[in-house]
Parts: sequence; C-alpha cells; structure tokens
Amino acid sequence: MRLRSKPVLCNYYVTYRCNAKCSFCDIWEKPSPYITLEDVEKNLRDLKRLGVQVIDFTGGEPLLHRQIDQMLGMAHDMGFITTLTTNGMLYPKLAERLKGKIDMLHFSLDSAHKEEHDTGRGVACYDFVMESIQVAKRLGERPDILFTVFRHNLDQLEEVYRTITQPNKLMLIINPAFEYNEVAVGEQLTEEELDYLTAFGKRKGVYMNEGFVQLRRDGGNKVADPVCKAASTTLVISPENELVLPCYHLGTKSFPIQGKLGELYLSQEVEELKQLEGRLPACEGCTINCYMQPSFAVEINKYFWKALPSTLKYNLSKGTWKRLLKS
Repeated sequence: MRLRSKPVLCNYYVTYRCNAKCSFCDIWEKPSPYITLEDVEKNLRDLKRLGVQVIDFTGGEPLLHRQIDQMLGMAHDMGFITTLTTNGMLYPKLAERLKGKIDMLHFSLDSAHKEEHDTGRGVACYDFVMESIQVAKRLGERPDILFTVFRHNLDQLEEVYRTITQPNKLMLIINPAFEYNEVAVGEQLTEEELDYLTAFGKRKGVYMNEGFVQLRRDGGNKVADPVCKAASTTLVISPENELVLPCYHLGTKSFPIQGKLGELYLSQEVEELKQLEGRLPACEGCTINCYMQPSFAVEINKYFWKALPSTLKYNLSKGTWKRLLKS
C-alpha cells in the first residue's frame, strides 16, 4: 500500500567538484559547474509546490560553493528540512555562516585512526573532522558522524563510538557501502557482519536503518518486484540545472529545467520514466542507500517495518518528526 504519492526528498547537487578523492566515489572525477542562487530560488519554490519535505545539498563537497550558506538559509526559511554532508575540511571556516541553517549536519568519518581515514579519503581531513566537531558544538549545533562501512573498517565502529561519538554526544550514522556503475567497494558484507551491524544499530546514539541490512540479505532490488521508488520519491538536480531520472547514480536521462521544474516533473515524458523506477536492467541488485531510504518510507512492506524504528529514533533525536508529520 502506497502511503504517499508526492516526492519526499530532493538531492540537490551544488557541484560535482570535491577537495577529497575518496576511493569509493567517482563524483569528484567529473567536470562540473556550480549551481546558481537564482536557479535555486526558482527550484525551491517548485519543490515546495510538489510537496518535497527534505533538501539535501550535496556534491562533490557542497561547502566548496561560495553561496552554500545563502542556499541553505533560503531552504530553511521556506520550511524545508535541510541536510548536508561534508568531509569537514571547510566547515571550521564557514561554521558561523552556516549556524542554524542545517537540520541534519553530517561529518564523514570512517575510522578512529587518522592515517586510515585519510587514506580512504585521499586527502588529510581527519583533523578537520575533529576540529569541526568542537566548532559545531561550541556554536550549539548538533552534528552527526556518518560512518561508511566496508569490510576493512568494520572493526573501527566500536572505537569511533566509544572514543568520538559517545563522549561528544553525537549520533553515529552507520552507512553500509554500496556499488554503482564502475565504482566497486570490494567484498560485500557477510551475514555475520550484517548481524553485527543490526546489533550495533540498537545501541544508544546509533542510527542504523535495518531496511538497508534486510535489502542486502535479500540480494538488493529486484526488477521483477522493485522496492526502489527513486523517481517518485526523490528529485535529483544536477549542477547543470537538469532534472536527472530515475536517480543520479543510474540516471538514464537529464532534462534541462529552465525555470519550470514543477511543470517538467509532472510532464508526460517524465511520468513515463518514473514508471521505470527500479525496473531498469541496472536496477537489479541495487542497494544505493540514498534512494532506498525514501523508498522505504512511502510504501508499506517489510522494508517499511524494518526501517521504521531507526527512522523514528533518528527523527526524534533531531526534533524533525513533527515537521515531517505536518507535511
């Protein structure tokens, strides 16, 4: 049973450029412009009319955009829930300008050890994450630590939890790594390792979407009976100001927005592509978290029930659940 027909989320790519070179990401390799403030303002108005609740300003590294604070402020003032994930390198410099504009602020950290984290990110950013935590806390912000889990760093979860997130009263978000296109993450997590994540996710101050784990146990999305609702739950806007469908990672087509996002999203051509969500050949076995998260929230099935406890736990901790219900 479908609970919601309107889209929930906009993944707004402000640029593909990045000041890191993460081994599990190829976005930073793409040439890219920056989005414009004028386009953002027009698109946010249309996103509001379409019923979108959450704007994730992403990249690349979103803090590379010199007007990111204005964009976040605009979205926040319009009543959107705003999210942003950063490697932390620019946060201390921009923190004052960003204060109060990001509802869900995530600092990426994949190890409790500087050398291991920096190696995976391709740049020395561990110290910036540590500094960012203190700066954010001093400003009264409530950041989270986003830990991308691979087999090789699974043993670091305990130490990050014990020495970093718990002492600083931060939420630890467990983000199981996924593969897409030519970007491989190595060996998949075993059943035993998935069991470990499930148990870890029940701890205080930890967010682990059990729907992600269940999907991996089931072998990912099945085109014959897709759980993915990427195109109908999520709008993806590129730095070129294009609507990308059905998702960024497996996108089949891009449409120039030209100031008419609402009209474009409801057009017949886009509606036909939405019908293919989760059904394309590349969708078989997909476990891309950023599209499965909203997919689990709009249709009652086993993934909905698996995801519900952790989703409630996180939104209660952030105080965003009332705003979501009102929308």
